[in-house]
Amino acid sequence: MPIANYEMYCRMLDRAREGRFAYPAINVTSLTTANAVLKGLAESKSDGIIQVSTGGGAFASGLAVKDMALGAISIAEHVHRVAERYPIYVALHTDHCQADKLGKLVIPLVEETEKRRAAGKPNLFSSHMFDGSALPLKENLDIAVKLLERFRRNELILEIEVGVVGGEEDGVTGEAGAKLYTTPEDTLEVARRLNAIKGGRYLLAATFGNVHGVYKPGHVKLKPEVLKECQDAVVRQYGESARFFLVFHGGSGSSREEIHEAIGYGVVKMNIDTDMQYAFTRSIADHIFRNYDGVLKVDGEVGDKKTYDPRSYLSLAENAMAERVKVAVKELKGVGTTMFKA
Repeated sequence: MPIANYEMYCRMLDRAREGRFAYPAINVTSLTTANAVLKGLAESKSDGIIQVSTGGGAFASGLAVKDMALGAISIAEHVHRVAERYPIYVALHTDHCQADKLGKLVIPLVEETEKRRAAGKPNLFSSHMFDGSALPLKENLDIAVKLLERFRRNELILEIEVGVVGGEEDGVTGEAGAKLYTTPEDTLEVARRLNAIKGGRYLLAATFGNVHGVYKPGHVKLKPEVLKECQDAVVRQYGESARFFLVFHGGSGSSREEIHEAIGYGVVKMNIDTDMQYAFTRSIADHIFRNYDGVLKVDGEVGDKKTYDPRSYLSLAENAMAERVKVAVKELKGVGTTMFKA
């Protein structure tokens, strides 16, 4: 099925919140990893979100180019083509883009979408994230308001972050001592500023102790109840229609209980990257260890072309990542929830 258009993407998000499940939003850096996500989603009969970060886009454009927007466009165009072969809907999203990188990723991609729309073509991406969490709240929202006004005109959904996700992910670092818990006062201001833009759709990554990366049990202190406190405050002040569509960042390594509690408070999208990277690389390492003498030319031997052909281990990696996608869909209670009707 084609990439979910704006109407379908909105319906997906509405249905997830009403049905108390969430979509896995999985970072990709290549055609192989994008194919893995599509495979895993389709086998789970679940719609989902493919996303590209600043670093992922730069990598996809090639080491000699390192153009994050160009790499993101290349991946998106591939997904637009191959998604036609899968019986699910998928949205395309860009992950953490800080203020100093907007002009290198988000703005060029919005311009590309505007060109496509002018030519009668569908949007390139479905949504974009502006990560202004390191800025003072007013400055964060000043930028977000301008983006949402432009996004509304182009049927794009905006994702913002209030509060800081700890750890490091693709060059985006949450500093020690940063504000890891969003407050009800923060979210009241988000609702006041962004809900004033009639017709604009946005997602909120409110933080509740989230940390990027993966850690041993007990290291990360998640407090999903923070999300409930924020939602309750906004509904009391502005009514049920102001209830947020929330995003869970730093989801890798979280317990199923924490995930389900967060979904119950309005999480409709969970970002998963670290666990996907591990699944992908673990299968390659296994292949190399099992075929050491074939992958390498040891002691003057010629090796085995079938084992060092990149397709041999990248196929394994694609399958392994697809299996991890299926685990994510199950944890997010999304199995069999696709809106696609054959």
